[in-house]
Amino acid sequence: MDDSPRTVPPAAADIGVDPLSQGDLEIETYRVVRSDGSFDAERVPDLDDEAFRDLYRWMLLQRIYDERATKLQRRGRLGTIASGHGQEASIIGSGYALSRDDWIFPYGREAGALLLHGLSMRDLLLYWRGVEDASRMEGANVFGMAISIGSHIPLATGKAWGLELDGEDAIAFANLGDGATSTGAFHEGLNFAGVLGVPAVFFCQNNQYAISLPFDEQTNAETVAQKALAYGVDGIRVDGNDVLAVYNAVSTARERALEGAPVLVEAVTYRRSAHTTSDDPTRYRSGDEVDEWEERDPLARYRAFLERTGRWDAIDEDTIREEVEAEFDEAVDAADAVEERGIDELFAYLHEEMPPELERQLEELRDLLEERPDMYEFIEQRPKG
Repeated sequence: MDDSPRTVPPAAADIGVDPLSQGDLEIETYRVVRSDGSFDAERVPDLDDEAFRDLYRWMLLQRIYDERATKLQRRGRLGTIASGHGQEASIIGSGYALSRDDWIFPYGREAGALLLHGLSMRDLLLYWRGVEDASRMEGANVFGMAISIGSHIPLATGKAWGLELDGEDAIAFANLGDGATSTGAFHEGLNFAGVLGVPAVFFCQNNQYAISLPFDEQTNAETVAQKALAYGVDGIRVDGNDVLAVYNAVSTARERALEGAPVLVEAVTYRRSAHTTSDDPTRYRSGDEVDEWEERDPLARYRAFLERTGRWDAIDEDTIREEVEAEFDEAVDAADAVEERGIDELFAYLHEEMPPELERQLEELRDLLEERPDMYEFIEQRPKG
């Protein structure tokens, strides 16, 4: 065997090897309404006037909810909140395109979409208070929040497979941020979805930051949408601050998914608030950048469209605000009225039938509290939910 050093081979002549490059791709960012409210008439969805106005109401609800929930958190009445401020068009446009039979896998910012889907605002507030029963998301086809980034993506694929096996005319719809596309779970979920051809839509709200990491520092890909091709699924890139464009994109993706072609949708938007209420975004981005995106405000753009098309005059924004504020107040009151847990629940769910030793301990605790009611001060009795 010759162990002598190998010489560097000469540069290869043109032998026909042509690498595939992302520069070869032309990926359109789909848009209906431009920043000034002008629009492509052929792309405007076939909705009635009330539906066009309803979209604005839901976008305003999302913004007011985020403002009020953040204030509650600052007063210690909610846990950490992830605001969707600046992403209202992505949240509401996608939620409006879904059927109530579809299953949403949320990632935390899409309050308006969950409320659209039938979840009560009371239960949403209870969830952010840490009441575990609220994770049941009763009354709506909604899975629990994916606090562990990207962890819900394979689950959405599995649910979609189950819907297909059961012959259901519905899809699994996974919300995710751009940071989730850098996780292994994203790869597993998308690859599995492509192999099986399940009825799933993966909706990535690319808000430019994975907490503090800018998009261009977490991936060398120019877009999220192009990643779909690696898994053999369809990809769509849409202006995430254009509610009508998002509605059209997700409607199309949903139809494709029901035909057996899962879709990855990238909505290009911007998180104008902090990542969560425990984050300080001034440490990693400039005020000028935020101001630049504020000029692309999704509510202002959609209002300009409604004005141009003669639909705005029928909207009373002050009344909508009052109604949403009242709805939020009622939800807070309902959450506050939820019964606190009793001490029995310390013991009740450990075994199907409470064993004698636990029964003895429970009676001992009851006797102690009867003799020393001041001990209740050291017991946190959280709401049942």
